[in-house]
Amino acid sequence: MPPMTISPIAPAGQAVRPLEASVDRDSPNRNLTPLSTSLDGEDRLQVGGCDLGDLARRYGTPLYVLDEDTLRASCRAYHEALAAHYPGPSLALYASKANSSLVLSALVASEGLGLDAVSAGELLTALQGGMPPERIVLHGNNKSDEELSLAVTHGVTVVVDNDHDLERLAELAPAAGRVVPLMLRFTPGIECHTHEYIRTGHLDSKFGFDPDQLEPVLRRLAGSAWARLTGLHAHIGSQIFELQPHRDLAGVMADALALARSLGHPVTDLNVGGGLGIRYVASDDPPTIQEWVKGVAQAVMQACRQRNLELPRLLCEPGRSLVATAGLTVYTIGSRKQIPGLRTYLSVDGGMSDNPRPITYQSSYTAVLAERPTAVATETVTVAGKHCESGDVLLRDLALPASASGDLLVVFATGAYNASMASNYNRIPRPAAVLVQGGQSELVQRRERPDELLLHDVLPERFRPVA
Repeated sequence: MPPMTISPIAPAGQAVRPLEASVDRDSPNRNLTPLSTSLDGEDRLQVGGCDLGDLARRYGTPLYVLDEDTLRASCRAYHEALAAHYPGPSLALYASKANSSLVLSALVASEGLGLDAVSAGELLTALQGGMPPERIVLHGNNKSDEELSLAVTHGVTVVVDNDHDLERLAELAPAAGRVVPLMLRFTPGIECHTHEYIRTGHLDSKFGFDPDQLEPVLRRLAGSAWARLTGLHAHIGSQIFELQPHRDLAGVMADALALARSLGHPVTDLNVGGGLGIRYVASDDPPTIQEWVKGVAQAVMQACRQRNLELPRLLCEPGRSLVATAGLTVYTIGSRKQIPGLRTYLSVDGGMSDNPRPITYQSSYTAVLAERPTAVATETVTVAGKHCESGDVLLRDLALPASASGDLLVVFATGAYNASMASNYNRIPRPAAVLVQGGQSELVQRRERPDELLLHDVLPERFRPVA
């Protein structure tokens, strides 16, 4: 696949040049910034041909900004790499937990990808966004009857995670008169060097059947008229930079595939999950999408060849590597607190409610001033959120030019697990989100208003003030 570069698009009559701090333009998941990031004639930051200062003044801050060109390039990178490196059928499924919205469902569907959902909300979002149900899978370790019934009704493939799924489906599917397409999830027992909260492949996990449960479950399903086992699934973690664990996974899954077929299941799909990491800071060095797909595809082909297995359809579930670098968040700087000899705090108008990853996973990010992104850094600051938590810190020891209240701070690579994990902590409304492309911006999520946070409160009559 040739290198993917997308030229920045400027408003009429305005010169732009690529952002000098950006790196490795040959790969969507090696960038610290979206592909269409550029500088205008006054060194102000643009994405998708839109000036970030103008977006902040139009839509307010905090503001999520998504670059359509980067999103589409990442989708095509998976599609093209699978076509180039795997001779059998294949399909990339967007792991929508990374960022679930109508516009993202519509965009990835238009690029020919499928989608994985883990709740009724994500499933409805995918369906209403135009994702064909036959390209959707439903995950979850504790699926409700509502979620299972929704999947059964629409013909969505259910990823069976445990006995509870089987027991509920054995009742719901016959009642609906449906034969349900299933994938069987199991834990492959593979460790990865990542945060313990996002390791899902080792044996001590809430997800999936243990390997020694596979044969009894497969025999049980062979006698279930309501079930049609179409695939096997395993996932080893998230934000992974190593390729070897994915290669190891192929052998484990090929053994499971051989067992399933020997017991009469016409399994056609092998779903290896996702987990490819992205570059949040300059020291991160993840594989490219092409390198990841090539490694996985070759490992699956070799494992199947060694076991004389017909190649299955190869499925994978990228989330972060599709959307993270396509997104950024714009904040307005407010107060400053200088502690001589110790630390300088800059506070912004958001924080852990729009990006809980730093306080949850100790995650690191890269940031610049929107209207002086290439200015020489003159101080080291810690960027704090506005929430009533000492741990609400977005960036530690960030080198910045001198800044003042009202300046705009841009944090890169926030397209994954920011909007989807956002909360109303301290009753702070969630941000707006815009999609940018070709110098145009479109609102794709409206900013919440403070009064809307009261809509679901119910005040009993006896607590209401007397007129």
